[in-house]
Amino acid sequence: MNPFEEYVKTLECAHMEVEFFKFQKEYYTHPRIIILGNGGSNSVASHISQDYMKFNGKKVSVLSDPSMITMLSNDFGYDHAYEKFLEYYVEKDTLVIIMSSGGESPNMLNCLNWCEETETDYGVLTGFKIDNTIKTVAKNALWNYHINSDSYGVVECVHQIFLHGVI
Repeated sequence: MNPFEEYVKTLECAHMEVEFFKFQKEYYTHPRIIILGNGGSNSVASHISQDYMKFNGKKVSVLSDPSMITMLSNDFGYDHAYEKFLEYYVEKDTLVIIMSSGGESPNMLNCLNWCEETETDYGVLTGFKIDNTIKTVAKNALWNYHINSDSYGVVECVHQIFLHGVI
């Protein structure tokens, strides 16, 4: 199957409505948002954060500054860099969005655990295996959306569509 056909097939069975409406409700009740992800998910986070600010006046933070990433990684280890970012940036009424295509990234799992421990509002977006660790462990997630695809490109694009739906 060529990549375009895979995108079409995946979108036909994405079934994001229920989880999207949960996300939409939380998006409009939280004035501050932190969006986290690695690699392509980080690019999605960076892009969507600009739209949230520009079109909806949201205060949005993303860990995408290379000097901040390297400082936090050097001082606390990469698996804890994003968690430390949360410690510094989460304020009252902050909503944390955690993206992990495969749902197995240790640093994103640490962020999820931090949100659970501090009772910070959060939601998750994952892909690949239906029983991935982040999807399974996210007991108090305000939404827990999984896209059934093993393709990073498909998962990241569907996550971006999901997040862009509130614009």
